[in-house]
Amino acid sequence: MPEILVPFFGDVEDEYRTRERAFPDPTSLVLVDEADRLRMASLEQIRGIFDEGDIGLVLIGMPGIEKRLARYPQFYSRIGFVHEFRQLGVAEIRRLLAQPWVPSGVKLPPQPWADDAIAAIIRITSGNFRLLNRLLTQMERILEINGIQEITKTVVETARETLVIGVA
Repeated sequence: MPEILVPFFGDVEDEYRTRERAFPDPTSLVLVDEADRLRMASLEQIRGIFDEGDIGLVLIGMPGIEKRLARYPQFYSRIGFVHEFRQLGVAEIRRLLAQPWVPSGVKLPPQPWADDAIAAIIRITSGNFRLLNRLLTQMERILEINGIQEITKTVVETARETLVIGVA
C-alpha cells in the first residue's frame, strides 16, 4: 500500500495561492525595447499580460512599428499614443554635458571640457542619444587605460575609433 502523504497536494496548492495573494506583484510598468523585432505571437503574449494585469506598457522600436501593429486591430486598439523621438539638437547635447550628465556608472572628469572635444562629441553622435551614451562610456575606458585626467578631442576621437558606428 502506498504511503499517504500529508499534507495533501490540494492543501499545499491552497497554502501557496494564499501566500501568493498576500504579496501583490510590484510591477506597474513594463518596457519592451526593440519591440519591432518581436514576432506577432510574442506581441500577443505581451497583449495578454497587459490585459490581465494592472500595468502600463511601453513598446520601443524603430520608426514604422506603428504601421506594422496597425495590421492587428486587437493589439492596435490598446495603443494610447505613438511618440517618435527626434535626435538631440546641438543645444540639447551641450546642456546634457554641462549638467553634467553621464551614463549610469560612468565617471568622467568634471567640466569644463575642451570646446573642440565637445564639438567632436556633437559631430560624432549627430544627436543620437544611444550613440552619445556609448561614446561617453568608451571615453571613460580610454581615460582609464591611458591614465589621462582630462577630456580632449584626441580622447573623443580615440573612443570613436573603437566603436562600430560607421563613418563620422
